[in-house]
Amino acid sequence: MSKFLKLLASAAIVTGAPAFAEGLGRVALPEEVAAWNTDIRPDGQGLPVGSGDAIVGEEIWTEKCAVCHGDFAEGVDRWPVLAGGDGTLASSNPVKTIGSYWPYLSTVYDYINRAMPFGNAGSLEPDEVYALTAYLLYSNDLIEDDFVLSNETFGDIVMPNVDNFFMDDRAETELPIFAAEACMTNCKDSVEVTKRAAVIDVTPEGGGTGIDLESGGGSETVAPAATEAAPADEPAAVEEAALNMELVAQGEKDFRQCKSCHQVGDGAKNRTGPVLNGVVERTAGTVDGFRYSNDMVDAGAAGLVWTEVELAAFLANPKDYMSGTKMSFRGVRDEEEIAGLIEYLKSFPE
Repeated sequence: MSKFLKLLASAAIVTGAPAFAEGLGRVALPEEVAAWNTDIRPDGQGLPVGSGDAIVGEEIWTEKCAVCHGDFAEGVDRWPVLAGGDGTLASSNPVKTIGSYWPYLSTVYDYINRAMPFGNAGSLEPDEVYALTAYLLYSNDLIEDDFVLSNETFGDIVMPNVDNFFMDDRAETELPIFAAEACMTNCKDSVEVTKRAAVIDVTPEGGGTGIDLESGGGSETVAPAATEAAPADEPAAVEEAALNMELVAQGEKDFRQCKSCHQVGDGAKNRTGPVLNGVVERTAGTVDGFRYSNDMVDAGAAGLVWTEVELAAFLANPKDYMSGTKMSFRGVRDEEEIAGLIEYLKSFPE
């Protein structure tokens, strides 16, 4: 019952007047109720009959969603990123996406069905919503591209972060602490700074680890950064002298549009796209464990090596370079951006 109807009912109890004034409102028709009864529960209750897969979903995504959320759900401008972020929730800069954060798949389907695409909400058919939901699962490496998502298979999907959601217990756990009388003097024997706010760029550079409390907190004490020797069994890092570090820094920023599909660095894994460690001067289509398109495998077998020249041509327009590639990214138009991306990738040897 709406707040307005509740108020009318309350007024009727107090005044003795009928709950509904003459001529005000009517009983909702069954079809009107059905039109609003579209919520989907975590157990799948409320799902319509239908199905779709990521292959079909990609086509719909490109037409109706990519303009805001990017070709690979990486987000455009301030529109949210929907893929990636795996393993970042415990970091100082978590990336909360459908794959890394959302606890229930029903929320994905329900939101797309109710609110998307922006400006034309409610226009998608059930099969389209299933296909788009499947595409987002595929973009987050949660299903294979040929998995058919339907009202019957919906329950097979368990979101990675579901166990980290629990009932709100703050009334029992936190409220008693904060409701108690606050300590205002001599609450601790000593105070020390234990963390730095480097992520939001408010901590001065230079390795400062704390504040000189004895002098009134006005000066920062700077401790020399510890130097750790690289383990002997790790490959030697690329020497900075061999790289244009300004380009590397630029490429690191531009690589954000690639992170939803590709990983680099220690612990990198194949995702929607292959690991890019050592990609420069690597034979095309040769990363272990990644399922390439037939065209990419054939190109590698024919001798294609990802030299800087070949990488630049591919990044400019992947589909024009190789029509059969699985990479549907539209390409990078700016030559400086391409140069930065390649230099950044060079900083991650095999």
